[in-house]
Amino acid sequence: MEEKALSCEFNMDTGCVEVKYVDGSMIAINCTKAENEVVRNMYAASELDWLVYNTPVDYVNLILHSVIREYVKSVTEYYPFDN
Repeated sequence: MEEKALSCEFNMDTGCVEVKYVDGSMIAINCTKAENEVVRNMYAASELDWLVYNTPVDYVNLILHSVIREYVKSVTEYYPFDN
């Protein structure tokens, strides 16, 4: 059974997405540590930054369901500079 979230927001002071549940429990996901496992370039980093600031619930779901790596691969467009 999934718990119901009461709030979910990015805390800029701690660098964590904090989720508070209706039963009073809370989790905090350290974005830097989570992203160090999957981010390989600035394009992937910007995709995850956008999620953290605009849809933190989606970011948390990617982390909790262990699909963040697949998400980054599917949405990141990488255009290397031509010499």
